Amino acid sequence: MTTTGDRNPSRPRSAPRRGGRRPAVVALIVGLLFGVPWWTLVAAPGWPTAVVAVGTVAVVAAAAALPVLMVFGHGRRRRDAAARIGDTLLGVAWVAFAWSLIGLVVDLVADPRTVATVVLAVVPALVVYGLFEARRVPRVKEREVRLDGLDPALDGLRLAVLTDTHYGPIDRSRWSARVVDVVNGLRPDLVVHLGDLADGSVDRRGRQVDPLGDVRAPHGRYYILGNHEYYTGAAPWVEHMRGLGWEPLVNRHAVIGGGLVLAGVDDLTGVGGTLGGGPDLAAALDGADPALPVLLLAHQPGQVAAAAAAGVDLQISGHTHGGQIWPFHFLVRATQPAVAGLSRHGARTQLYISRGTGFWGPPLRVFAPSEITVLTLR
Repeated sequence: MTTTGDRNPSRPRSAPRRGGRRPAVVALIVGLLFGVPWWTLVAAPGWPTAVVAVGTVAVVAAAAALPVLMVFGHGRRRRDAAARIGDTLLGVAWVAFAWSLIGLVVDLVADPRTVATVVLAVVPALVVYGLFEARRVPRVKEREVRLDGLDPALDGLRLAVLTDTHYGPIDRSRWSARVVDVVNGLRPDLVVHLGDLADGSVDRRGRQVDPLGDVRAPHGRYYILGNHEYYTGAAPWVEHMRGLGWEPLVNRHAVIGGGLVLAGVDDLTGVGGTLGGGPDLAAALDGADPALPVLLLAHQPGQVAAAAAAGVDLQISGHTHGGQIWPFHFLVRATQPAVAGLSRHGARTQLYISRGTGFWGPPLRVFAPSEITVLTLR
């Protein structure tokens, strides 16, 4: 999940004048992210001068360190150690910012020192909780979905959904193997991965992905691209997953059990590229029996408008992470038709959004638990 613009290298670069704005925007964001906690927790409560001085130095040091760590961790150097520290610092800063902002409002009717004390207790507790939630093996979430016209022979078909694993700077090879053990223990008939597989190239992240080759499902394993694959090489990831026994669906479909069309579309980030060229639902459904129900795999929920127009029965998506760190889901909801769960769009189309199996960026999940989803089709 990202809220930034397209980073497909096949697109024309932005005009140079925009580049000059970036440092100012970064400075503004960092200033707010650390300035609000500084005011709520350090300046406003009226602590002794020594406490204010130490707190100010700590906040300024953290604010200065964040962009440096991000450049070294996610820039050209790609230093995983810097990325791990920077991502964690970003998560802590977001939690502190969100609860300090709430504290600013409460300050209007309460003692600032009391508010600061409460926020200083809440933030570390939520950070510890969020670190645990992000790194644990996801809980299994089961849901029945009814599809009109589903072949009775496929009634009860169990579909396991993985998405947004985001294998990255933190080596999660063992976590990956445990996820596979859970999936196989569920005995699914069909398994899909909805994209945002990894953050990095196959050479850097392939070892973390490789346990997915041990997933077992009698009706097959299918994979679609997310936006993050395009940032480091979508085509190599397609070939890597194919080598692990997963069938990529890039604007194409397969027929499951003779009675269900399983279609997959490219991600929006691929527009203008040479792999899938972006989502093409017409191409994905070309040659499909119109009498059969259609289950569409599309990484971004926003593609449900096209799915509803085409009469798709069920779209399954990821991308949102359920917001990942509260209250970020409010921002996600502003750009997507829903954040998580099952919803209906139009007269026929249902949309299920998974909160994701892994995490992106900050290794925290706060009030947005990860999931391994099992959808039972009826």
